[in-house]
Amino acid sequence: MNKIKWLLLAGCLCSVLSVQAKTYMVGIALANLDLNFVSILRGQMEQQLKAKGLKSQFADAKGDVSLQIQQVDDFINQGADAIIINPVDTQGVMPVIKAAEKANIPLIFVNRKPEVPLSGKIAYVGSDSAQSGKMQIEALAEKMHDKGNIAILMGALSTEEARQRTKAVEDFVRAHPGMKVVQKQTANWQRNEAVDKTLSWLQDGNDINAIVANNDEMAIGAIMALDQLQKKGVLVAGIDGTPDGLQFIKNGKMAVTIFQDAKGQAIGAVNVASDMLAGKKTEAYNWVPYQTITQANYTQFSEKNQK
Repeated sequence: MNKIKWLLLAGCLCSVLSVQAKTYMVGIALANLDLNFVSILRGQMEQQLKAKGLKSQFADAKGDVSLQIQQVDDFINQGADAIIINPVDTQGVMPVIKAAEKANIPLIFVNRKPEVPLSGKIAYVGSDSAQSGKMQIEALAEKMHDKGNIAILMGALSTEEARQRTKAVEDFVRAHPGMKVVQKQTANWQRNEAVDKTLSWLQDGNDINAIVANNDEMAIGAIMALDQLQKKGVLVAGIDGTPDGLQFIKNGKMAVTIFQDAKGQAIGAVNVASDMLAGKKTEAYNWVPYQTITQANYTQFSEKNQK
């Protein structure tokens, strides 16, 4: 009888251990790995997923919203337990939200905030885009003594990041009569496109004192165009604090950038997914703060935002 009880107890224990040993799989849908910051974000998420003991599968939408929706559906069909998404289009997120809700699995947006209310098993981990634009123009305006003509290089207009950062800059300029936005175009987050846009502005004779870019890659493109035309005295500002961006801060060619914490966003997204899978209470919005970087403090950020 004792032997039978022991066998039953052992069987129950094995069953419990089997449940506890379940390894969850997380699907990660990224907007575009060609973007430097997204590539850094992936590297940081890979490290945190491994630290949490979670299996993972990554997909690159290459900037195609339809492809990203299909990739999320594929994750669900493959039995993903949770999905982390860096959305291509922050307004076009309802198809992935509905798919995750139907499958009853957690969906965590990272880096780009969806433009719909979030609740239940849906959350956002990232930063306040408008705040980065405000910090960027405030730091730049101080160097300009609140006077001068500004050109804005915008990211992809399908993202709230580009629109909110740009709006924050324009709102600040409107409140300062000595400043004026004289040009504004999208360069889709890309360095090469920013080179072309900046060359066009300058060759058309625009009087530009500063160029505000929605990210470091476009800021670097603007600097390359200025160098090509040997144009001096134009201040350039970026956002992200990537290793490349910090190099241009170091050599004095970029006046300011705003540090966006890829590691903080990556760790936060994975932790929220892990907590949801464990049945723990989570917040719908999980904010990661920005910091201003100039030549005076860039060394403090040299080890951050690494892949």
